[in-house]
Amino acid sequence: VEFLYCDLASMKSIRQFVQQFRAKNCPLHVLVNNAGVMLVPERKTVDGFEEHFGLNYLGHFLLTNLLLDALKQSGTHSHNARIITVSSATHYVGKLHLNDLQSRCSYSPHGAYAQSKLALVLFTYRLQHLLTANGSHVTANVVDPGVVNTELYKHVFWVVKVVKWLTAWLFFKTPEEGASTTIYAAVSPEMEGAGGCYLYNEERTKSADTSYDEELQRRLWTESCKMVGISDEASRLP
Repeated sequence: VEFLYCDLASMKSIRQFVQQFRAKNCPLHVLVNNAGVMLVPERKTVDGFEEHFGLNYLGHFLLTNLLLDALKQSGTHSHNARIITVSSATHYVGKLHLNDLQSRCSYSPHGAYAQSKLALVLFTYRLQHLLTANGSHVTANVVDPGVVNTELYKHVFWVVKVVKWLTAWLFFKTPEEGASTTIYAAVSPEMEGAGGCYLYNEERTKSADTSYDEELQRRLWTESCKMVGISDEASRLP
């Protein structure tokens, strides 16, 4: 195992990481987008993005796009390269505010977190559409890990922390259990060639109705390209 440093809250760090990875000339068969924060107080990343949207979504958007060439080169007809993005059931109540993605008008930790998780689902579906249109041997899927007992809950209200401490053993998944669907998406033969899926408990299920809005997917993709400073070649595709 070899580690390379990458701060998903910094566009500069992401670009430096990609340069270091490319210099190794390694194939890239699986990319798991899993970093995240939840219910943090209103604050910004080093690039000035609202932290939920900047770290949970934009960081992964840029990282994935910068690594797409390596993924495409590594995938074959019989063994597709795979992109797995970790979202959350919270996306079901999320609303995408295209005119205020940074939550400047009215900040809510819950709303900002849910929006970032919905954005990840919309991004995955648009990405799969583009990969298919290009004939790439790469698939993109999105995963809901369930309620997992990790440090992600450190910013919740203290009463919730107490309830979590008392009931986690009964209602929460262990980190190993929470990772199972991500691992399934990454290596299962059953997922070979399958893309654009929303997975929960190792099964394909339906995501929020709004996540299937193709116009919303396109608009978010275009706006995201502007925000992270990459060309939107995809805008010329159907």
